[in-house]
Amino acid sequence: MDTYSRQLVFHGAAVLLVGLLCGAPYGRAVNRKAPEHIIHSWRVAHLSIPIGAALMFGVAGVLSQLRGGASLKWVVALFLIVSSYAFCFSLPLAAVVGHRGLSSRGPTSAKLVYVGNVVGAVSSLVASAGLLYAAYVSL
Repeated sequence: MDTYSRQLVFHGAAVLLVGLLCGAPYGRAVNRKAPEHIIHSWRVAHLSIPIGAALMFGVAGVLSQLRGGASLKWVVALFLIVSSYAFCFSLPLAAVVGHRGLSSRGPTSAKLVYVGNVVGAVSSLVASAGLLYAAYVSL
């Protein structure tokens, strides 16, 4: 397995742990009958973050089989890693502070959630475009 794939597996495992740990505050929010938007935010964090980890594991398994050069593969890996950690930051923070992060307006906490979401989304798009290109040139 190439170094970039091993990096994806390592960071995917860390991201998976974060997502699974989000289950504890999710359960507490349900049990204490927190407002629905807080429960929903914890549910999103608990379910979405492990999906990012699973994506990293899947890409790690196929990336070394694709063409496109080592630099392209590093771009895909690094941007997936950045995206996953950005969502590990923004999704739990959104649940804690009660902001969805869909706008850059509001208090500092809302702006931090927004920045995390933007970094995560843009990084995901860059990684996806790189992966698509690598898959295309491998046909």
